[in-house]
Amino acid sequence: MTQQLDRPATRTPVDVVTEFFDRYRERDVVSMTDLCTDNADFSYIPFEVWAKQRVVRGDGKVRTIGRVIWSGLINAFPDLGNTIHHIDGNDEGDVVVACDITGTQQSAWGFISAKGQYFAEPHLFLVHVDEDGLIDSIRAYWDNAGVNRQLGHFEVD
Repeated sequence: MTQQLDRPATRTPVDVVTEFFDRYRERDVVSMTDLCTDNADFSYIPFEVWAKQRVVRGDGKVRTIGRVIWSGLINAFPDLGNTIHHIDGNDEGDVVVACDITGTQQSAWGFISAKGQYFAEPHLFLVHVDEDGLIDSIRAYWDNAGVNRQLGHFEVD
């Protein structure tokens, strides 16, 4: 069982998700995960890394695949950041976040070798916060080809 962060009972879903992105900006994967339920769903729709014997996709749970992807991104992009342009939610716990994810690649990320390139790519996050004030679902969308292009990775089949 993970230790949950202290939260006032009056926090809105937007407050919870804003804190999540604050923790992401601080590159604090443990605190990001602590804002989520133990079984929170995770889906980074365009994420896919091909290896010789397997394909890793960005679908699973926050505490398994999410933590691995976030930690890998932070290692490869030590200045990984996010700038929120718009965040909105409803009373049912649904929150939409439009932001840019940014960073300068310092080590290999998946199949992309480090060339010291910077990327800034718009992302759309759909997040759900449960009645206990914890995130129970994270989905994200972005242009993966745009990220590859900015990092100087041009794959040809």
